[in-house]
Amino acid sequence: MFKKMLLSTGLMSLLVPTMAFAADDKTPAQLANAIDSVWVMLAAILVIFMQAGFALLEAGSTRMKNAGHVAGKTILTFGICAIAFWAIGFGFAFGDGNSFIGEGGFFLDGSAEQVKASISIFAESPIPISILFLFQLAFAGVSLAIAWGGFAERGKLAVYFIFGILFTVVIYPVVAHWVWGGGWLGQLGMQDFAGSTVVHLQGATAALVATILLKPRIGKFNKDKTPNLIPGHNQVLSVLGVIILWIGWFGFNAGSTLSATGDGFFGYVALTTNLAAAAGAVAALVVSWIYFGKADIPSMLNGVLAALVAITAACAFVTPRDAIIIGALSGIITFFTAQWFEKAGIDDPVYAFSVHGVAGIWGTLSTGIFATPELAKTVGVGEAGLLYGGGLQQLGVQALGVFGAFVFVLVLSFIILGLIKITIGLRVTEEEEIVGLDLSEHGTYGYPEAMKKAPAASPQTL
Repeated sequence: MFKKMLLSTGLMSLLVPTMAFAADDKTPAQLANAIDSVWVMLAAILVIFMQAGFALLEAGSTRMKNAGHVAGKTILTFGICAIAFWAIGFGFAFGDGNSFIGEGGFFLDGSAEQVKASISIFAESPIPISILFLFQLAFAGVSLAIAWGGFAERGKLAVYFIFGILFTVVIYPVVAHWVWGGGWLGQLGMQDFAGSTVVHLQGATAALVATILLKPRIGKFNKDKTPNLIPGHNQVLSVLGVIILWIGWFGFNAGSTLSATGDGFFGYVALTTNLAAAAGAVAALVVSWIYFGKADIPSMLNGVLAALVAITAACAFVTPRDAIIIGALSGIITFFTAQWFEKAGIDDPVYAFSVHGVAGIWGTLSTGIFATPELAKTVGVGEAGLLYGGGLQQLGVQALGVFGAFVFVLVLSFIILGLIKITIGLRVTEEEEIVGLDLSEHGTYGYPEAMKKAPAASPQTL
């Protein structure tokens, strides 16, 4: 009898939620909206989790004496970005305004009234504005994380506060508005599905400016300007970081469909994204093997990221075959541009501009070459690419978008970082750099036990 009572209770506990759900009498449209909202929320979480990937990748790619600083500033800067984007950045990016910048939606309160009054681009969306905000915040956070690559191992902590706020408020949102917020590039039909230009090229351009103004790390170049290798302290952390970023990119690209219902187009976007990444990994490793005579793991990791960056613009517009071509070429192009920048005397510790800038440019241009008319119609943005009967029109729009975004971010970054440099300074002192940012900026090492055992005479090599 007792067993029967337990069985009956268990069955009722399973049936009650089902009965309650049925009693709610949800319409198919309401259920579809709920599924789409959950999907976008999940995608936002995946993209925010990419911050963990950046932390591991950058910490593993830099020296042990800076590992705690590199990882910790990831949380700090995302916190800065979240507040600044909520207060001002989101309104500039997506608020009602003109073709240059948004002028409403500041200090988002999550209400439908605010959306109707000042963020009309999202007025017809069934997804709550709070979820859409979190999704767009995740993108802004990634762009800012990319920018910090140029500061690695020598930037002052105070600069993270100042530039983090200004990048989130006056740089990133403007280009986002141009392309996604109803601005002039969007009106021209620029195809940047998930942000090869909006997210990656912006962050990479800021990183390039920082790299130039900060100048190379101590010991990176000899007097004859030949470069010295400064390897990261933990390749395994870098690999784990790239794996996390690869997974997070499904939220980045597939999540940008903003829908999990209907024809399941998000699955197609995920397919092209994954194929491109795989091609980038293989191509970069093979080309490094040919060039160095050894298969270089960091080059393979950069190949994966470069391919993901490139396919970010094109993922919804190209065939799987063309995604593989785009990804493979990304890995190869990024490998050789990284070598070129180093020989040119530019010390980019995590190859931010090669991976996110050069590949972002290539990826944005690639839609003007490979976009099919059917997919352009499905997405509802732009026209077919050069190889699919579209002529040079779409390629011209893509090139204009790349040029406009690059110049805008380059100029503003030089102005902002230049002013910071002549006032409070961008770079830590030589002594602080040699000791390491963990100790000089935070008072403790990320690996205290390992650093205690290290030879006192050679902290700069750790």
